[in-house]
Amino acid sequence: MKVDNTDIWSISAQKVARVVAAVLQEQPADFGLTVREIVALGRTPYRKLFGGSTNTRDEEILQGVLDHLGLNDFSNRQLKTLSGGERQRVMVARALAQEPKLLILDEPTNHLDIRHQLEVLILLRDLPLTVVTSLHDLNFADQFCDEVLLLQAGHALGFGSSETVFTEIAVSQAFCVTARREKLLPSDTKHMTFHL
Repeated sequence: MKVDNTDIWSISAQKVARVVAAVLQEQPADFGLTVREIVALGRTPYRKLFGGSTNTRDEEILQGVLDHLGLNDFSNRQLKTLSGGERQRVMVARALAQEPKLLILDEPTNHLDIRHQLEVLILLRDLPLTVVTSLHDLNFADQFCDEVLLLQAGHALGFGSSETVFTEIAVSQAFCVTARREKLLPSDTKHMTFHL
C-alpha cells in the first residue's frame, strides 16, 4: 500500500503512524484517562523512544484538535462519562493528533443514535485529508462519500461515484435484496429502499 508514493511496508511503524491513523469500530469504554490525555496519545509517533514529555508543538496540535472537534468542555472528563457520539469524536481527535495524510475508520457510526451519526459523518466529510471508511448504511455512503466501493463476499462489484455504483441491480445483487432508488419529496433527495 502506498501513501504519497511511499510504500508503507518499507518504513518503520513509527513513520507509518505519522502518515496513517485508524479509528476502530469498538473502543474500550474506559481508558482511565481524561479526554485530553487520550487525544495526546495521538502525538506518540512523534516522541522519542520511551515517551518523553509533550512539547510546545504537541500542545498546539492537541489544542487545535480539541478546538476543531468541540471537545474543550470535555477535556478533563474521563471517557466513560461521555456519550457514544462524544467518545467517537475523542477517538477521531486522537487520530487527527497524529497529523495523518490518511484516516481509516471502521464503521464510525456504529452504536450511535441518528444525531450523533450525522455529526460524525459531517465532521469526517469536512476534514482536510483523505478518509477511507466502511459504512453499511448505503444512504449515508451515498450522501457523504465522494467515491464508494461496493463489495460482495470480499469481491468488488463496483468502484466510483455512488450514482454509478449504487445501481438498483448492483445493490440487489450484493445484498440479496430488492433495492430501489427513490426520490423523497419535497427535496427530491435520492434514497435507497430495500425489500426481501
